[in-house]
Amino acid sequence: MTTMKTAQSSAPDGGRNSGLFARFWRAPYLLLVLAVLFWSGNFIVGRVTMDRLSPVTFAFWRWVVALAAILPLSWPHLRRDLRPLLAHWPMVFVLGALGIGAFNTLVYAGLRQTTAINGLLLQSTMPVIILGATFLLYGQKSSARQILGVLVSLLGVATIALRGDWSGLAALDVNRGDLWVLVAVLAYALYSALLRKKPQVHPLSFLAASFAVGVLCLLPLYALELAQGGTGHWREGWSAPSFLALAYVALLPGVLSYLFFNRGVELVGANTAGHFIHLMPIFGSLMAVFLLGEHFQSFHATGAALIAAGLALAMIGQRKS
Repeated sequence: MTTMKTAQSSAPDGGRNSGLFARFWRAPYLLLVLAVLFWSGNFIVGRVTMDRLSPVTFAFWRWVVALAAILPLSWPHLRRDLRPLLAHWPMVFVLGALGIGAFNTLVYAGLRQTTAINGLLLQSTMPVIILGATFLLYGQKSSARQILGVLVSLLGVATIALRGDWSGLAALDVNRGDLWVLVAVLAYALYSALLRKKPQVHPLSFLAASFAVGVLCLLPLYALELAQGGTGHWREGWSAPSFLALAYVALLPGVLSYLFFNRGVELVGANTAGHFIHLMPIFGSLMAVFLLGEHFQSFHATGAALIAAGLALAMIGQRKS
């Protein structure tokens, strides 16, 4: 766990505020829960929007809007942090390319060709892959309690995704969309494991630099799409709901989720932070109940209990990892 001094100095307000926000910024589990909550909405919005806009178009403009939103707030810090950011530009580029440019674009591409069940099951393997990535990169071994916690949580995820009917596993088939989602999960797991190597700069500086890298990575793909006739799709796809969806994914799952998740990794490490990805099916189910009129059923409760038990197992006595 980082020291109190470090935690305060990395706060977006520069550590000057010792009140409610400062306590919030030192609460890793709350930050991680909120990050995953917003990401759950991104999964739903992305699935709906992919019927109207291409994955590249939606991802490109998502990060353009996110960068425009965060730039005024981050500019004073960016001016101060420009030298360390440039000094560590290879790692900043890798992190931006993986976590911003690649992950969401690949998820959006996969959601056009796979079922929600397949996508959810694949994305929920991320905590396991993060454990593997930290071991391969740093030789960091996971405790038996941590591994058991991941497996119990994964069982809860599968219970919700399969709606309590385990015979549904036999009906799952792998298609191109599944492969896109799997590559996306691998990219974000590697991003999470590499976050410990990011330069020690203000969180807003790092986030703005990451968003800029993501936009630059997507720009050639977006230009190629337009050159191949994407302008017609642009006129068809953009509507009031599309703009609202873009605003949501740019500001909440974009700016806030990345800010909160990065801070959570800073405080408790990638392995522990990764467990919170398993909360996505719980939040997704609740959103379906309240927004889509679906009913809360017994398998939701069973899955939620298993996920909660897995998180508790993984985090009891857990040090930063």
